[in-house]
Amino acid sequence: MFMFQDSVSSGGAHAPAASPATRRPAAASPAARAEQPDGAPASRRVLVVEDNPDGLETLVALLSMLGHVVEGAADGREAVERAAGFQPDVVLLDLGLPVMDGFDVARQLRRDPRMAGVFIAALTGWGSEADRQRTAEAGFDAHLTKPVELAALETVLSRTRCRSPG
Repeated sequence: MFMFQDSVSSGGAHAPAASPATRRPAAASPAARAEQPDGAPASRRVLVVEDNPDGLETLVALLSMLGHVVEGAADGREAVERAAGFQPDVVLLDLGLPVMDGFDVARQLRRDPRMAGVFIAALTGWGSEADRQRTAEAGFDAHLTKPVELAALETVLSRTRCRSPG
């Protein structure tokens, strides 16, 4: 569940039966309205991967309200498939997933040339130093520990960039 409290750490050099549909931005927050160097709004394409249906729905709705275009996936295999079609700028990825865990998802995304430049943040209840080391080694860019604070989530999103127009 997301109570929006956290700790954020940087990772490596490079994070229900049905998922919510893609959500378009409703209203942009000050963080989402921040501009890119070219003057465009800093809206991101965000893939949320979470096997808890309530957590997935909540985070998809929140990010949409913050002005991002968001898709959700409930397991690792679905995450890899959605990422290929959705082409996210950011993947918020739970580690303890059914079908394929978050570590394997991150490794697959890093091997896929279509995912070059995607920012992957672990979003997990696992927060030990060993867990953070494992996420860094698997290619995560950041490690957020649940429950995550909204400010920590916005900080991570502000460190990312849009990979493609639109």
